[in-house]
Amino acid sequence: MSIAGDLAAFLVKTKVGDLPALALERARMAIASTLASAAMGADIVSSRIIRELATERGGSPEATVWFDGGRRLPVADTSRVNAVMSDAAASDDSDLRSIAHIGTIVSTTAIAMAERTGAGGRDVLRAMVLGYELAGRIDEALTPGRNERGFHGSISTIFGGAVAAGSLLGLTQAQMTQAIALAATSIGGLMVAANTSVAREYHAGLSAMLGVHAALAAQKGFVAEETVLELPRGFFSAYGGAHLDDVTKDLGKEWDIATNMAIKLVPGGHPHHAAAEAAANAAIAGSVNPAGVASVVLSSGKYRTLPGPRHPTDLIGVAHSPPYFIAAAIADRGYGWIHASPEKVADPAIARLIDKITVDPNPPPYPDRFPHHHGATVTITLNDGRRFADHVDFPRGSAPRGIDWADVDAKYRRLVPLSGLSPDKIEASLAVIHGFERVGKMPELTRLLR
Repeated sequence: MSIAGDLAAFLVKTKVGDLPALALERARMAIASTLASAAMGADIVSSRIIRELATERGGSPEATVWFDGGRRLPVADTSRVNAVMSDAAASDDSDLRSIAHIGTIVSTTAIAMAERTGAGGRDVLRAMVLGYELAGRIDEALTPGRNERGFHGSISTIFGGAVAAGSLLGLTQAQMTQAIALAATSIGGLMVAANTSVAREYHAGLSAMLGVHAALAAQKGFVAEETVLELPRGFFSAYGGAHLDDVTKDLGKEWDIATNMAIKLVPGGHPHHAAAEAAANAAIAGSVNPAGVASVVLSSGKYRTLPGPRHPTDLIGVAHSPPYFIAAAIADRGYGWIHASPEKVADPAIARLIDKITVDPNPPPYPDRFPHHHGATVTITLNDGRRFADHVDFPRGSAPRGIDWADVDAKYRRLVPLSGLSPDKIEASLAVIHGFERVGKMPELTRLLR
C-alpha cells in the first residue's frame, strides 16, 4: 500500500459517529470563524478581483458566493472566492504546528460541495474533520522542512480541500487515493510572497479550488501516481518532509481539529498573537504608561530578528509585524480588531513604542520542532528601572487552552456586520452554525448570507 492508499482507507471507513463531539464542535467553530473573516475580507481588493474573475467565467450555478447577493457559481470557483475572502482579512484560523490555515479551506470547500450534492450538516462536519486531519498530518510531516525551503502552507491545506470535497462526493477508497495523489502534484506557493503581499490569499484560493478539482477528477476516474507522496523526488522529498512515519501513525487516536486548531480572536498573523497577549499582560501588571517605557524585549525561539515591516502602513504589514502587535498591546493594554484600522496603524504612541522593541538574541531552545507551540515572553523595562514580564504559550482561542463559544460568537458579531448583512440575518446564521448538525441542506445557512 502507498501512504495515499493507507490514508484513503482510513478516511473512507470513518463515519460521523466515529468522531468525538469535540471535533465536531471545533468544525462548527471553524465555520463561524471562516465566515467572520470572510465578511471582513469581502471588500478587500484581492477578494474583489478573484470574485470578478470567477463571475466573468460563469458556469453552472452550484454553490453560493458569500455576502454577494446570492450569486451562485461552480463549486470550485465558489470555494476559491470564499477562501480568498476569508484569508484576505488575516483573521481566519491557524494550525498551531505551522500556522497553515486549514479551517478556511475545509470550511469553504465542504459548504460549497454540500450545496452541489445536497448533503446535510453532519456530513459537512465529518468532511471538515477528515480534511483537517489529513492536511494537518501532511503539514506536520513537512515541519519545519517546507518553511526552510520557502514553501507556503497552501501546499498542505490543499489536501484538506481535496478530502473534504471527496468525502461529500462519496469517493471510494481507490478514488480518494487518487484525489490525495492529485492534490500532491497540484499546487505550489512561496512563503516570501505570502509574507509580503496579497499572494497569501491567492494561495488560499488556489488551495480550495485545486482541492475540489482533484476530488472531481478522481471521481471521474483520473488516475495519477499513487506513491507520489513517498517516492524519491516526490512530494515529501521535494518539499522537505522528514517525518513520513508520522503521517499514518495512530490514525483516529486523536483529531487534529480538536488538538491543534486555533481561532484568531484578533487580526494578523497567528505567530505573533502570543507575544501581543504577553505584552498586554505585562503592561496591565505594571500599570504601564507608554511614555514611561525605556525598552521592550521579545524572547521567543521564533525570532532571531524582527520579521515584517517595523512600522506597517496597511493590513498586510500589520499581519506580519510583531513589533506592531507588541507596541499596540502595550499602548492600549490589549490588542484587538481595532488595531487593523488605519487610525491605529498611524498612532504615534504605538510608533514610538515600536522603536524601543528589540529581540533576545539567545532565547531558550524549544524542546521540539514546533515553535508555535511555545509562545513568547515580553519584558517591559520602565524609565525608573522597574521591569514587568509575561509569558504566553498559546494565545486565547487555541485548542490547548480551550476555545470558548463566547469568544467565537463575539468575533462573529463583530466582523460579520462589515459585510452589510442585517442584524437579524447575523443572529439567524449564527444560530444555524451552533445547531449545524441538525441542518438538512446548506441553503439553510447560505440563504442567510446574501
